[in-house]
Amino acid sequence: MHIEETLRLDFKDVLIRPKRSTLTSRSDVDLEREFVFHHSRKTYRGIPIIAANMDSTGTLEMAAVLEAQQLSTALHKHYDEQTLVDYFTRLQTKSAAFYSMGISNADYDKFVAVMARTKAAIEYVCIDVANGYTEGFINFVKKVRTDFPQLTIMAGNVVTGDITEELILAGADIVKVGIGPGSVCTTRKMTGVGYPQLSAIIECADAAHGLGGQICADGGCAVPGDLAKAFGGGADFIMLGGMLAGHDECAGDVVERDGTQFKRFYGMSSRAAMDKYAGGVAHYRASEGKEVLVPYRGPVSNSLQDILGGVRSACTYVGAHKLKELTKRTTFIRVTQQLNEVFGKS
Repeated sequence: MHIEETLRLDFKDVLIRPKRSTLTSRSDVDLEREFVFHHSRKTYRGIPIIAANMDSTGTLEMAAVLEAQQLSTALHKHYDEQTLVDYFTRLQTKSAAFYSMGISNADYDKFVAVMARTKAAIEYVCIDVANGYTEGFINFVKKVRTDFPQLTIMAGNVVTGDITEELILAGADIVKVGIGPGSVCTTRKMTGVGYPQLSAIIECADAAHGLGGQICADGGCAVPGDLAKAFGGGADFIMLGGMLAGHDECAGDVVERDGTQFKRFYGMSSRAAMDKYAGGVAHYRASEGKEVLVPYRGPVSNSLQDILGGVRSACTYVGAHKLKELTKRTTFIRVTQQLNEVFGKS
């Protein structure tokens, strides 16, 4: 047993200190980033925000809207082979969609089949497991890199610099960071395992950037200011689930309770997800997610405007003309209170 005494931080623990700025308008801020990935050598250009590969948010409908605004979507892995073939064959902006898979033989065989039928039209892949610390996961990343050297690979999830480095050395271009911070994730409650998300971002970004890799902050963002803090802490990409839930482009029907409309949203390790895709919760495991009803929000374009507008505004407060500059311009201050909620939460 060992105890680390250093205090780790989450988004709620800090604010960004404002700095002198020469910007005259939020519209002057450039949110596009350009990356040349370490292994694939592919060039990415776009706004580095990704819809999470959950079956409610990682949908084809979400991908269409986000692609039009230069954002990306990690499609959920439960689409059938033909649907994926049709989609990736037609996809014009290759960075607009990540093909998602786990590390089972069935997942890999399905991916190989889709690649063959699309004539290798897929360029971005998300290899996604809850626990990125297993030897089997790292070996799987190595296998995909060896078999498909041209792919841009995002792999996770992890929360520490050592395994971030190991994944990049194994072939990952982007390491997905976050264990337990998601709005419908109960891993920390069920296992006691996790890491405060802001500190995880800062530490993993430092490790990844030292090897020429990138990170994607996955989970924990509840408001646009959290995205600004994640980018300020060194995140190259941010993955959103809960902030994109409840919209027209999300899977599931609108339900009405006491005159208010909602949409279902659940974690991919929840009982609801396992009942749907695995025939129930296996006898040797527990659910590590929950199911909630999210107030119906209409088109996702409305929420995207708020999210992007908040990040642009954060850049103006610290004098960052480009999103790329936000990390260098960010100074975090420790706080005990974030908001004045005398009139309730807004």
